[in-house]
Amino acid sequence: MASGISRIWMRTGMLMVSALVVLQLTACGDKEGDQRKAFSDFLQNTVMRSGEHLPSLSENQKQTFGNYASDYAILYGFSQQTNQAIEQGMRPVVDELAAIRVPQDYLTRRDNLRQASGNLSVLTQQIQSAKMQADSSKATLKQPDDLKKVYDAAFTKVVTQPASTLIPLLPQLQALSQAAVQTGDYLQSQGTRVTFNDGGVQFPTQDQATQYNTLMSNLSSNAQALTQAQNAVQGGL
Repeated sequence: MASGISRIWMRTGMLMVSALVVLQLTACGDKEGDQRKAFSDFLQNTVMRSGEHLPSLSENQKQTFGNYASDYAILYGFSQQTNQAIEQGMRPVVDELAAIRVPQDYLTRRDNLRQASGNLSVLTQQIQSAKMQADSSKATLKQPDDLKKVYDAAFTKVVTQPASTLIPLLPQLQALSQAAVQTGDYLQSQGTRVTFNDGGVQFPTQDQATQYNTLMSNLSSNAQALTQAQNAVQGGL
């Protein structure tokens, strides 16, 4: 049987253990709160103010954000895929289309344009797939309400808005590119029966002129896609 002093030490020891557990739990709670605040501040002050290129996280930031670093990976991954689609897929097409200033340019640039625009349909599918993956990953997140509000705004800026712009724009840009290539093919098929002078084009028959004007009409109906694509390439998403 424990003496009075022993019982006192036992009770004191138990109290100390209990206090230690409380301190440990409090410390864990504070750590999560600090991580959440740091991540929320990063979303508001960096992501929401960034252009089209999001920064990658340093090792120190990954430690600071804890598990929330994986939440950022959803935004960063989609942003990387979008930037790749713009730089490697859209920009070459936009550059070729923008370089067409006179009718003869349809003829001289048609092969380059045909090659550049060949992957636009694949890019559309890639963006759609990336958007679905980002939506699916976001749906699994368990975030406190205060962080969720900030994260949702960042997700809209980084994922939702660019996707809603690019997914319908890419087919329109492809249609414009195809119309430009068809115009070049038509001019090529006319051989010496077409004349270029003073930045214009002349045909010996009305039938040829009518066919050319039809091609110009097709180009005109999709011309707005070039302006939108130029804005996207210049970071206007």
